[in-house]
Amino acid sequence: MTIEKRSAAFEYAPAPESRSVVDIAPSYGLFIDGEFVEAADGKVFKSISPATEEVLSEVARAGAEDVDRAVRAARAAFGKWSALPGSERAKYLFRIARIIQERSRELAVLETLDNGKPIRETRDADLPLVAAHFFYYAGWADKLEHAGFGAAPQPLGVAGQVIPWNFPLLMLAWKIAPALATGNTVVLKPAETTPLSALFFADICRQAGLPKGVVNILPGYGDAGAALVAHPDVNKVAFTGSTAVGKEIARTVAGTRKKLTLELGGKGANIVFDDAPLDQAVEGIVNGIFFNQGQVCCAGSRLLVQESVQDELLDSLKRRLSTLRLGDPLDKNTDIGAINSAEQLARITTLTEQGEAEGATRWSPACELPSAGYWFAPTLFTNVTQAHTVARDEIFGPVLSVLTFRTPDEAVAKANNTQYGLSAGIWSEKGSRILAVAGKLRAGVVWSNTFNKFDPASPFGGYKESGFGREGGRHGLEAYLDV
Repeated sequence: MTIEKRSAAFEYAPAPESRSVVDIAPSYGLFIDGEFVEAADGKVFKSISPATEEVLSEVARAGAEDVDRAVRAARAAFGKWSALPGSERAKYLFRIARIIQERSRELAVLETLDNGKPIRETRDADLPLVAAHFFYYAGWADKLEHAGFGAAPQPLGVAGQVIPWNFPLLMLAWKIAPALATGNTVVLKPAETTPLSALFFADICRQAGLPKGVVNILPGYGDAGAALVAHPDVNKVAFTGSTAVGKEIARTVAGTRKKLTLELGGKGANIVFDDAPLDQAVEGIVNGIFFNQGQVCCAGSRLLVQESVQDELLDSLKRRLSTLRLGDPLDKNTDIGAINSAEQLARITTLTEQGEAEGATRWSPACELPSAGYWFAPTLFTNVTQAHTVARDEIFGPVLSVLTFRTPDEAVAKANNTQYGLSAGIWSEKGSRILAVAGKLRAGVVWSNTFNKFDPASPFGGYKESGFGREGGRHGLEAYLDV
């Protein structure tokens, strides 16, 4: 493994965001039927800051009995909520969106503390997108008959939603906003490592005057998620997370009348042709794999670069990686934050060690890792073949595997040589080449001369083992309507 010394032109002075803008209570309950309550069996778990390993709060742990209580509350609220005119439901969604904007600084700091991602990302990406999704679907609430799903599309009923830890509040918005806009009620289980922003959202629902039972939040472990998915009175299941768990959910739902959407893993290819603007491509590559420490399902974790520009691109990429700042996620200058958990750090470490053992060449810029918390340096693998584990498995960390190609057909073949099909990127000055290649890629989202750009009006989803169904845009309404 090679680690190069950093030669920075100048150092940034610390610019920490204040923790005082968010008041985290020492303990939180489950949010059921508009109230915070203890778990039926009294169990709790701790939410830990991945950057410091300090305990942020103690949270009630939902079990099967709590899931049943929440589903019954959602079912009881469904009749009145679904009977409201779309314009009335829209008022609640607009109100929630405005409150999120008003509390965005507080929520950004909370998300950074609980998740470990840099404040720059929660402040400038996550929170604006969260509010935008609620604004967007508020606009659809009274226009469903014009969405292309029939003259009078009807809601499904109770939606059981399970979200991951990498974008806790944004994934909540992706799930809850379309569900409420279409007249459904919700029981949502956040990830056990990042429950706090969902519980703060529960408070926002109360602040917005949302009727009791319309949204229920159940922090807990996998057993709570499994109970929610299997509950007989849940009409719709939406899951974002690992492919392995997605397959379990698909088996559970099979043979029932439940509607299902799955947004699962990915191993996105970022394809750089010889006519690409290389400096721009380098920024896109960095954003594609090191945004949120690479803990992104649609990350561009495989770089496919045309052989004739490989050396020039990699030299430029290594120089850029040497300028990334790893450290305190609350510092506004930080580029790389903490890995979300000890378990995820162990997985990243194991897979990268396997990549070295299989003969790939590992490189990282010099960066001092903090003594406390869960950290991993940005890592680049070269001399990678399609048979290497680091080119096949989703690492879900700041690790980039570099492969080469000679012709567009070879690039397409290598990009599609994966069990996943969530995302891809193409870098070229020729629009005709971009369109020709994009049409051959088996990926749900293809970016051209950019990466990781999201908009609530644009549908998102995958093929193959990356799942099925779409979230976002007009297409995202269909998953919550009986059409």
